[in-house]
Amino acid sequence: MLKKDLILKSPVSKTIGIDNVKDGKFGAVLSRAGVGKTSFLVQIALTQLLGNEKILHISLDDSMEKINIRYNEGYTNLVDCIGYVDPQKAVRVWEDINPNKVGISYNESTFDTQKIGDYLKSFIKADLALPSILIIDGLNFDKDISDKLDALEDLNREFSIFTWFSMKIHREEELCADGFPIQLETYKDRFDKAVFLNPIEDKIEAIILKDGDRTDQKHKLDPATMMIVEYT
Repeated sequence: MLKKDLILKSPVSKTIGIDNVKDGKFGAVLSRAGVGKTSFLVQIALTQLLGNEKILHISLDDSMEKINIRYNEGYTNLVDCIGYVDPQKAVRVWEDINPNKVGISYNESTFDTQKIGDYLKSFIKADLALPSILIIDGLNFDKDISDKLDALEDLNREFSIFTWFSMKIHREEELCADGFPIQLETYKDRFDKAVFLNPIEDKIEAIILKDGDRTDQKHKLDPATMMIVEYT
């Protein structure tokens, strides 16, 4: 029961929709540096873990230790937004879902889609369920990464795994004619979903840039927790 309650309280439920998280090939969470891309990606991953699925989180920026801290903090924020939860029950749920999270730390020079494919094949060889989503945090979309995206599309076809990316944009860059940051505009035909995190006063506005009929929807988030704040 607690797992279902946590999923319903997730900011992902309101912004993307739980059934929509892995519908397609690629999704992006966009913002300037420090606004909350990684924290939002963690919340996406937590919805899958709470749904008893596996996730694979690859970071080009953070160590494994820091990745684990981010998940601990994200889970705590989600539990706290419900109100009172029996601490022992919250711990039991965390101990149940945490083993289904695998984190790998790369840097720009060691990032290797072939190794990711080999790792996914190891699940099949061991007769284990594949991760439902792949998180890639820190890939540089200011460069031409068409070859990497081609290879990741191949992984999507082979393993039916949806990939969510962080996509850093820059304050000084103007939006393109269709309202997309240039980093998304360059690859927009590859992406099924995109969420833009825009700081507005003391909140973060989550704007759906790509996602069928959800496009242009806006939601307020608390910048400290990434939880939904109702409009007043």
